[in-house]
Amino acid sequence: MEFKSLKNIETSFKQIRLFGIVFVVMCTLITGYAVWNSYTFAEAQRQKIYVLDGGKSLMLALSQDLTQNRPVEAREHVKRFHELFFTLSPDKNAIESNIKRSLFLADKSAFNYYRDLSEKGYYNRIISGNISQTIQIDSVSCNFDVYPYAVATYARQMIIRESSVTERSLVTCCRLLNAVRSDNNPHGFMMESFEITENKDLNTIKR
Repeated sequence: MEFKSLKNIETSFKQIRLFGIVFVVMCTLITGYAVWNSYTFAEAQRQKIYVLDGGKSLMLALSQDLTQNRPVEAREHVKRFHELFFTLSPDKNAIESNIKRSLFLADKSAFNYYRDLSEKGYYNRIISGNISQTIQIDSVSCNFDVYPYAVATYARQMIIRESSVTERSLVTCCRLLNAVRSDNNPHGFMMESFEITENKDLNTIKR
């Protein structure tokens, strides 16, 4: 009925051409949206990993860009080293186990500290004096602008004796290198140039 209202052939041709252009534009927009949506969906699927659990159940794990988690992993790596290296109990096997696990996370600079303390009889005094040592990490500062990454760790040590509890400040620094991940080094870092820059008594509480 709309075409019957056209006054002449020229007006009819203009309207038909306009309708044709609008139709082509709409088809182009719809096609472009469909292609873009399909690409987005395919990209999202590539970010998913399907894991078979014993061939019975299907679990979905989202893969993430490893660089997004590196700062978190770096802080956790350094924190884990300090917890293992500075947590001591009056048990030779426990001390050796912790030290051995911590040395997988650092280079020879950490081993040199362990060797010096051992030669000075520090660990023997821990055992003979029935002393326990714990550590509380206050903060770990990492500079990811320059490689190797500079790290400073601020913590407090608690030296627990039968008669007293001594609180000590502990400040260390090191550099972090990227390394191969393994069962002994799950975060894929290696500490180098480890150094204790401050370790002094803060207060002593009688028990």
